[in-house]
Amino acid sequence: MPASFAERLLRWYDSHGRKNLPWHDNRTPYRVWLSEIMLQQTQVATVIPYYRAFTARFPDVRTLAEAPVDDVLGHWSGLGYYARARNLQKAAQTIVQEHHGEFPADQEQLEALPGIGRSTAAAILAQAFDHRATILDGNVKRVLARHHAVPGWPGDTKVLRQLWGHAETHTPHQRIRDYTQAIMDLGAMVCTRSRPACEHCPLTSTCLAYQRGEMKLYPASKPKKTKPEKTTWMVILEDHHGRILLERRPPSGIWGGLWSLPELDAAYSADELSEACESSFGLDCGEAQLDAGFRHTFSHYHLHIQPARLTVANRAYSAAIADRDDQRWVYRDEALSLGLPAPIRTLLTSPAQPVLL
Repeated sequence: MPASFAERLLRWYDSHGRKNLPWHDNRTPYRVWLSEIMLQQTQVATVIPYYRAFTARFPDVRTLAEAPVDDVLGHWSGLGYYARARNLQKAAQTIVQEHHGEFPADQEQLEALPGIGRSTAAAILAQAFDHRATILDGNVKRVLARHHAVPGWPGDTKVLRQLWGHAETHTPHQRIRDYTQAIMDLGAMVCTRSRPACEHCPLTSTCLAYQRGEMKLYPASKPKKTKPEKTTWMVILEDHHGRILLERRPPSGIWGGLWSLPELDAAYSADELSEACESSFGLDCGEAQLDAGFRHTFSHYHLHIQPARLTVANRAYSAAIADRDDQRWVYRDEALSLGLPAPIRTLLTSPAQPVLL
């Protein structure tokens, strides 16, 4: 009898799979959960140093639940998709308050936690509890879409339903922890988005896309939409102490809850920035010095950022802005310890690149 999908995959994993990733040691539900959240839309090589630093600072769910949010966001700064970090702490707090600090070993209860969906809940059950549970992350979707030649974009409800059906069919009843890691590894290491290494794949004998020479057709790409373009002034306001004014972003939306530079409407001209700072922040500033602008792309729009450096001209004016929950004067070193969006961190650490007005 020919070996099943799972049997061939597990044989490949025994010889070629990844077994020494940081979250493979001491697979507690907390450590598995953290790795799954960090790995969403982020590559393993990028995640590893963040994971190690995060678990060193927040070694368990109670530590994370009780930590200041700025500390959590600061350790997440640079990973992007910051809603993941906020949901991570909210889920930790729920686990402490409603589950006595213990992760529930139940799919429905796990999915009820902030930021945990069907596949992430299944990964926790399989990896941490060794329960039979079906996963379907991005790598697995790609493997199954090619193996079964499933047409369409995986984000489409009909396509997703088919992929879940295939995922459930192939999930074995033994070695579930190894199987879930194996199919994720195959997608990440062999059945890659571009240039899949089919010659090293254990599933080619039954892979419909391979047999038809149509690997590039599966899975179909997300239908493209033109992203809107937006522009903003990012002002680096410095007082006589050498401190910089930061503002906390609203809790929801882009860079939610992070500290960022104040913004001014792009309708202002460079010559109007000093006056705009006085009307917007109550600060008397000198002439603006412009840095080279750049574009930052979000999932649904492009943001053109034009940095401008201004110095507060009078000591009394900087005192007019007292530290608040959403606004504070900080030295650069202190700023870099906070949760900052990656472009803002780059602005504060890179040498100025003045442009002529």
